[in-house]
Amino acid sequence: MAGQLEGRVAFITGAARGQGRSHAVRLAQEGADVIAIDIAAQIDTVPYPMASEDDLAETAKQVEALDRRIFTRVADVRDREALQAAFDAGVAELGVPTIVSANAGIAPMSLHPQAQEWQDVIDVNLTGVYNTVEVSKQAMIDHGQGGAYVLTSSTAGLAGIGGNTPGGLGYTAAKHGVVGLMRSYANTLAEHSIRVNTIHPTGVDTPMVVNDAMQEFLQSDPAMSQAMANALPVPMIEAVDLSNAIVFLVSDAARYITGVTLPVDAGFINKR
Repeated sequence: MAGQLEGRVAFITGAARGQGRSHAVRLAQEGADVIAIDIAAQIDTVPYPMASEDDLAETAKQVEALDRRIFTRVADVRDREALQAAFDAGVAELGVPTIVSANAGIAPMSLHPQAQEWQDVIDVNLTGVYNTVEVSKQAMIDHGQGGAYVLTSSTAGLAGIGGNTPGGLGYTAAKHGVVGLMRSYANTLAEHSIRVNTIHPTGVDTPMVVNDAMQEFLQSDPAMSQAMANALPVPMIEAVDLSNAIVFLVSDAARYITGVTLPVDAGFINKR
């Protein structure tokens, strides 16, 4: 039985692990081939271990196990030229994507804040999303088949949470900024039948959230920990919950849904 996305190509950033890997596998389950990009390296201000090239290879292995094709490339979303080269190489191998998941992101929050955290998180979580759309949109327009972007924001893109460190403030500012990008792109790309939406997760059980540095940061301020509580009785959601939302948003079932902010948050935002 054919999947909902049979014959389509997806471009995913931050694909080496966590949500990105989940998106790659879930879209492949529905029939998509995948262009998978990740920095696969550490950023100095990020207090938890970031993904590796081995992680990216594992994503490829899991997609290939589903009998789908995958092209992987190490590239930094902050580097427009490198990201364009990676995208172009993926297109040459797999074809033009009609699905883009701008997923790459960092959370540089720690008990020992550095001023550079602000710039790094803005560069990755906001400029990186902008770069992801910019390197891919013309190919999608020229392809003439329409398409769908899903930009990963956060509950911190809809509410003033995240703390008052340079990294926390930058994270919330960047995730709000992603909503502005989405709304503008939804308007400018609509004439090409290209849809653009954001998803807004609460805490997700991934290495970006479940690590000693993040837990130490959250536990340092009981009020913040309490503020991060969901309405539904779960402490976190799973990456696949976001992946399932993406499958819907990029599928024909959502063909007229564009310009929306979709919380996948166990009721977090509604509770605030």
